[in-house]
Amino acid sequence: MGTWEAIVLGLVQGLTEFLPVSSSAHLRIVGELIGSADPGAAFTAITQIGTETAVLLYFRRDIASICRAWWSSVRGDRGTDLRARLGAPRGQRPDHEALMAWFIALGSVPIVVLGLAFQDKIEGSFRNLWLIVLTLAGFALVLGWADRIGSKRREITELNTKDAVLFGFAQAMALIPGVSRSGGTITGGLLMGYTREAAARYSFLLALPAVFGSGLFQLAKSVGDFGQNGTPSFASTLVATIVAFAVGYVVIIAFLKIVSTFSYKPFVIYRLALAAVVAILLLTGVLDPIGVQPTGAL
Repeated sequence: MGTWEAIVLGLVQGLTEFLPVSSSAHLRIVGELIGSADPGAAFTAITQIGTETAVLLYFRRDIASICRAWWSSVRGDRGTDLRARLGAPRGQRPDHEALMAWFIALGSVPIVVLGLAFQDKIEGSFRNLWLIVLTLAGFALVLGWADRIGSKRREITELNTKDAVLFGFAQAMALIPGVSRSGGTITGGLLMGYTREAAARYSFLLALPAVFGSGLFQLAKSVGDFGQNGTPSFASTLVATIVAFAVGYVVIIAFLKIVSTFSYKPFVIYRLALAAVVAILLLTGVLDPIGVQPTGAL
């Protein structure tokens, strides 16, 4: 992978990570189209560190407030016991910011457990382009349906333990390329009656532990293997990650403005169109459903 390919893939990662269109699917498709082959699940996970750093920067005040409230609640300065913080008994007003920290931690469990359980498939068979075609199209229809029937009345302050778990399983569907981490989480939120903006904002926060954890794990596992056996070099991976950070920050701002005004219909149409294009490219032999994947750790 050369510098320009790294820039292109970083641009793709930054543009698609927060949109409900699946960044991992786009990296898989674009990587092969520009001649870099499948950059691999590890490359995808590491470059996502860039986009999640953009989330940290954009939501820095919210995140700092949540962390302070959580630490105060642990020390006993706010709220009472763990049951009160998670269950909000009748007559007791819960500390929403402290609750958010617990909910994000709880919602991160499904993707961690399932990610470890299906790691081999995530890095292998799940990256088959025919499967990606099916998930792009299938979840486009699910997203459109959820956006149409969702009541869109609930705000993120109404989040509870049950919803946090459901959000977590919705996010875990993104372990299959083509589903989309934000798309899965947002779809789950819409089906539970949350507003578009509330579901989108929570999807950003919920992704932080899982994405940073996955990216740092893959980075540690890949030390010494950069540039070996067909894997991208450290320099290329770093360039892509930096580009993803810069582009991702701009996309966050634009996306939150879009979802507060418009429906998800354009993303549904885009996913269906992309699925059709990839299917045609597969049938004509332009794309290989399996692709050439790196054999090293990265």
